[in-house]
Amino acid sequence: MAARLNPYLSFDGNAREAMEFYRGVFGGTLTISTFGEFGTTDPGLAEKVMHAMLETEAGLALMGSDTPPGMPFQPGNTIAISLSGDDAEELHGYWDALTDGGSISVPLEVQMWGDEFGMCADKFGTGWMVNIARPTPA
Repeated sequence: MAARLNPYLSFDGNAREAMEFYRGVFGGTLTISTFGEFGTTDPGLAEKVMHAMLETEAGLALMGSDTPPGMPFQPGNTIAISLSGDDAEELHGYWDALTDGGSISVPLEVQMWGDEFGMCADKFGTGWMVNIARPTPA
């Protein structure tokens, strides 16, 4: 897979319920990772969804998460576009173009899960998340 483009939904504490609902609607396989699985010890946050991915046999992909602390939940602005894959050169090119004239909220750099990840808004205000999968050992 070179690159994939899909919607990424933000929720105010009910991401698990919402993503399970969408699995009921569309079918498919749902994977959920919590903040606790990545080291958060805050009892109010540990069970919240850090990342969920629904993939269907029809080729649909939908991602979502609970809004993390420090980031405002803004009803009406709860969707971003996720651009992900393993072609680092291609994805870095997209990142550079998307951030030209835009704003960066999370720099594109290696994150605690091992992938490069960044968040930005392009010059039109559209939210983007770019995730470059870490190379797999040969």
